[in-house]
Amino acid sequence: MTETERPNVFPLEGEIDLHVSPGISASLKSKIADKPKQLVVDLSRVSYIDSSGLAVLIEGMQSVASYGGKFALSGLQENVRPIFEIARLDQVFRIFPDVDSALAAT
Repeated sequence: MTETERPNVFPLEGEIDLHVSPGISASLKSKIADKPKQLVVDLSRVSYIDSSGLAVLIEGMQSVASYGGKFALSGLQENVRPIFEIARLDQVFRIFPDVDSALAAT
């Protein structure tokens, strides 16, 4: 099954910064509007994320939590993980090595 066939997986790629964050926010809100029981944001193809991207993920997590869903991140790259650790967001988000382990952890 590919990523696009899994409705509760939200894959991102490239650099997530101030220029692309508004579009990602709109897409994520659209996905959350369907109130999935769990939502996994796949970051395995993300090479960089800035504070605006982190804000989008935090907002998404809060939205999913507001209706009792589960929100998780998967596949943080070696150069992206320290960004989460410095902001202590590795203690806020549920983070998994890959999409399959995140989906299995319900």
